[in-house]
Amino acid sequence: MESKSYLVQMNGVGGKAGVPARSLNGKQGVHHVSVNGSLYPAKAKSRRLRWDVKASDMANSTLNPIRAIVDGMKLTPNKDKAMIALSIGDPTVFGNLPTDEAVLQAMRDAVDSHKFNGYAPSVGYLRSRQAVANFYSCPEASLEAEDVILTSGCSQAIELVIGVLCNPGDNILVPCPGFSLYKTLAVSMGIKVKLYNLLPEKSWEVDLQHMESLIDERTSCLIVTNPSNPCGSVFSRDHVQKILKVASKHCVPILADEIYSDMVFPGCSCPSIASLSSDVPILSCGGLAKRWLVPGWRMGWILIHDRNDVLGSEIRQGLVKLSQRILGACTIVQGALENILNNTPQSFYSKTISFLKSNSEICFGELSTVPGLNPVMPSGAMYLMVGIDMDHFPGFKNDVDFTEQLVTEQSVFCLPASAFEYPNFFRIVVTVPEEMMVEACARIREFCQRHYRPRSCDSSDLEQ
Repeated sequence: MESKSYLVQMNGVGGKAGVPARSLNGKQGVHHVSVNGSLYPAKAKSRRLRWDVKASDMANSTLNPIRAIVDGMKLTPNKDKAMIALSIGDPTVFGNLPTDEAVLQAMRDAVDSHKFNGYAPSVGYLRSRQAVANFYSCPEASLEAEDVILTSGCSQAIELVIGVLCNPGDNILVPCPGFSLYKTLAVSMGIKVKLYNLLPEKSWEVDLQHMESLIDERTSCLIVTNPSNPCGSVFSRDHVQKILKVASKHCVPILADEIYSDMVFPGCSCPSIASLSSDVPILSCGGLAKRWLVPGWRMGWILIHDRNDVLGSEIRQGLVKLSQRILGACTIVQGALENILNNTPQSFYSKTISFLKSNSEICFGELSTVPGLNPVMPSGAMYLMVGIDMDHFPGFKNDVDFTEQLVTEQSVFCLPASAFEYPNFFRIVVTVPEEMMVEACARIREFCQRHYRPRSCDSSDLEQ
C-alpha cells in the first residue's frame, strides 16, 4: 500500500494564539505526519528480537504474610464436621451481623438521586468530607473538610499516608503482632519495617523502651493501631500519652490506624490519639468497614491533625497528588455518607458491641480452662489472641502446624499468629454466631486434650 503524508499546520501550540509553533526539528510552520501518526521521516528504531515481559520489582517485592502462610498450609477439613472459619476479619461472612437499615436507606437514596454517578474530586466530595469532619471533630482535635481525604477503604488511607511520609530507604515502626498490610505496603515501596513489641502479659501494651530503641534518623513514621488487630486490645489514656511522649521526643509523626475506633467494650474508653496530642502530627486512618459492618463498600478516610502546622502544605498537597492516582473513593457511598454518619442509631452500635463482648467472654472463658492454652481477653475490636504453650504440644513444630492439624481433625480454622510475625499464638475472630463460637471452643478443647502432654513426659513416654 502506498504511504501517504499530509501537511499539518500547528497554530498556537507552545506559544501565543496565532503564532506558529516550532516543529520538533526547530522549524516553524508545518510537521510532516504519516497516516499512521508517526513523524516523517521516521527514525530507525531498535527492536526486541523476542518476547521478554517480566513483572516489576514492586510487584515481585509485594507479599502479604497472611496469604504466604495460609496458602502454604494443607487445609483438609474433617469431612464429618462442618467447617467453622474463625480466621477471616470480615464481620459479614456468616450473615448474623447485618448493617443497620438506616445505612442501607442512605445508599438507596444516593442511588435514586442520580447525583453520584460521575467522577468526584480525587479527595472526595466537599460535603462528604465535611460530614466526616463534623462526625469526628472534638474540642481537643477539631476538624474541617480540608482536613479530610476520602479513600477507597482504610487500606488505601494507610497506603497514602505511608507513601506521603516515606522514601525508599526510610523505615517505619510497626506493632508486633500487628496488621500484616503495613509490611506488605512498605516493603513494596522500598521502605524498611521495624517491629516493636506488644506485651501479652500487659494486655498487649507497647514495650515503650523497645519501640524507642528502634528509632533512628531514617524513621519516618510510627504506626499505632488502637483498638488492635489482631489483639483486640485497647490502650488506656495514660499509655497513649506515653507513646506520644516518645514520638514527640524524636519528632516522628504517627499514623493512627483507628478503623476500630469506638468498637470498645463497656467499661473501657478509647480516646483518639489526636485528642491527646499537643504537638505530634497525627494522620488518622479509618472508614466504614468495621463499625458499620460494610467492608465491601470500600469507604475510608484520612483525618489530618496538625495543630502546630508541622506538616505544612507539602504533606497535604502530597496526599492530594497521591489520591489522584485512582481518582478517589466510590461516589455512591460518598453520596450516602452524610446520612450514614448522621442517621445510624446508637442502638445499632451498642448491639454490635454487646454481641462482640459476649462472644469474647464465651471464647475466653472456655479456652482459659484448656490446658496448654493462654487466651488474652480483648477490650474491643473483633479479635482474641490465644497463646499456645508449645512445650505441652510436642507433636507440633509451631503454631502453623498446630492450626493446620486443628483444621484436619476438628474443621476449625484459626489464623496462626506467625502471619502477624508473632509465633506460638493464634487469632480468633469473634464475629461468628454464638452457637458456632461455643461449638468451635468445644472442638478446640477436644483437640488440645488429645495432644496435650505434661512437661514431665520424656521422649520414651511419647512413643508409648
